[in-house]
Amino acid sequence: MVLAASRSRSVFFLKCNISCSPRTPCLLFSTDDSVLAEQRKPQSKPQQRKSQKEPPCSWEERLADVVTPLWRLSYEEQLEHKQNHQLRILSQLSRHQSQSFSPARGKLSFPVLSILPSPVRDGYRNKSTFSVNRGVDGNPKTVGFYVGTGRQGNIVCVNGDHLLNMPEKHKQVARCYQDFIRQSSLEPCLQFHTGGHWREVTVRTNTEGRTMAIVYFHPQSLTQEEVAVHKADLVGHFTQGPGSVCQLDSLFFQESSMTRCTHEESPYQLLHGQPHIYEEVLGFKFRISADAFFQVNQAAAEVLYGTVRDLCVPNTEEGRERRKVGANLLDVCCGTGAIGITISSRVDKVIGIELIEQAVEDARHNAAFNNVLNCEFIPGKAEVVLPGLMSQLSSTGGGLTAVVNPARAGLHPRVVRALRNQPSIRRLVYVSCKPHGEAMRNFRELCCEPDMQKKLTGDAFSPTLAVPVDMFPHTPHCELVLLFER
Repeated sequence: MVLAASRSRSVFFLKCNISCSPRTPCLLFSTDDSVLAEQRKPQSKPQQRKSQKEPPCSWEERLADVVTPLWRLSYEEQLEHKQNHQLRILSQLSRHQSQSFSPARGKLSFPVLSILPSPVRDGYRNKSTFSVNRGVDGNPKTVGFYVGTGRQGNIVCVNGDHLLNMPEKHKQVARCYQDFIRQSSLEPCLQFHTGGHWREVTVRTNTEGRTMAIVYFHPQSLTQEEVAVHKADLVGHFTQGPGSVCQLDSLFFQESSMTRCTHEESPYQLLHGQPHIYEEVLGFKFRISADAFFQVNQAAAEVLYGTVRDLCVPNTEEGRERRKVGANLLDVCCGTGAIGITISSRVDKVIGIELIEQAVEDARHNAAFNNVLNCEFIPGKAEVVLPGLMSQLSSTGGGLTAVVNPARAGLHPRVVRALRNQPSIRRLVYVSCKPHGEAMRNFRELCCEPDMQKKLTGDAFSPTLAVPVDMFPHTPHCELVLLFER
């Protein structure tokens, strides 16, 4: 059963799994204008505490204002700020979609639910990357986060021990890495053209306390034998030396002359411990590799994926957690398969597409590990794989729901075109961490009138529901889940 089959004008209530806070109504969708008056009015701009208007008096405050700009606000004020921001963003879509906007009322014609709060507010990050640069005292071997910009030439690296979103374990690894590089004979790599070797360190943890560290290194002109000596020193520091207090479960090392590269371009070398850590979401366990994507807030990820699951395949029967309703799910930008796997019990088949081959390998492992047998994961660029796959899916018959969770750059135009022009897709769920960026272009192309010049020939989608989810407390960012139907 779809949430709004045949454009029904009745109001639906999902009594099943969607996570509603006490201050969030469970009304999910209506095309009836009478419901619009019940939408929550945008709240006034949150009152900032008086201290926020004062100039920062320390480097710690300056860094907190960069990394966690909302740290001075109460959590309720943070949620209000984000809710209003999402409403302003969605109004941009409305101005371009006459069917989504009521000029007489000046309101959206689809509900925007109250933002779903994060169950964990402090120390929630399960992945942190610490940079290396000159500190406040001028020491070039300082591990932390940047204040200032390279363009202005005023970058200062500040220790992040005070940041509210950072768990203590991450801070501990960063301190121990700083101790290590300061006693190392090698210089840090501050800028690639100036030489140096030691670069940033990434720390990943799970809810069980397992810890993975990945050290990035520029080999410059060192031989492999010379690099091996410093790798051995690094292992010794974290397994037998002062860094052993971190109790690392995994220590990886990546040599690269590029700022960022994949495992295929420069393999992650396991120097110590286990090759993976695992995390559980909605009763499923997921393998996390060194470069695998995983939501940075596990508790909020459960809220997000539960929301996505219920919008993709609503479960309207009480007491039946995993009622299979048929149809197929197309998961674009599937990563390690978390969305598809958590929805798999409600559909006949899940087909995931992902660019990063290591992530596809993880997705396949995750499906097998959880005994999920109806998932297929395909490596490759979505804009290349999807058009051919669509012709295959159209020949199989049956319903098709699509979910997309792209990076901040949004979907490639060819992906939007393939989704828009596939008539069997009646429901599409778009998850975006930056809806005001390129994702807005995707929204407009999904919903605009047919455009032969852009080869958008399929019937337009209409936005029918938006659900913000706070994945990043103390920052202005959140995830927006937007349901499109036609």
